[in-house]
Amino acid sequence: MEPYAHDVIDLALIRATQGGLPLVSSPYAAVGTQLGIDEAEVIARLTAMQANGTLRRIAAVPNHYALGWRANGMTVWDVDDACIDALGEQVGALPFVSHCYRRPRNLPLWPYNLFAMAHARTREEALPLVARIAQLLGDACRAHDVLWSTRILKKTGLRLPPARTE
Repeated sequence: MEPYAHDVIDLALIRATQGGLPLVSSPYAAVGTQLGIDEAEVIARLTAMQANGTLRRIAAVPNHYALGWRANGMTVWDVDDACIDALGEQVGALPFVSHCYRRPRNLPLWPYNLFAMAHARTREEALPLVARIAQLLGDACRAHDVLWSTRILKKTGLRLPPARTE
């Protein structure tokens, strides 16, 4: 995909919303007021950025620890390269997986090439979820492990630096 050329307003809109939308009854209008554009333009620009792949989604991001989901495991899988893309799509679609991605192996120390973050309230509840992924992967999976979260060190996505004033 070719990079999309963003104008100054797009970049200001990203910066204004990257920490979340304002918690008001009309958040797009509030952002528009901050940027000197109307609500319709905010919505149109965000929609265009979703369509061109700049934004994946606009959604609430709950703190899963505060909601009681404390057994969070990054499951790692050694999956046959010939079918990893199709299987990764299926794993990523599971309701208990928040993100799933392919990574290069680092042989001989790290044979895993598919990563999927699974969430549950307890490890006892999480283990059947890991087994469900293993079942889905079937014979294409040669090995796996689970890296359990012990604490949150960072809970944000990518942030653009402040605009330069020159």
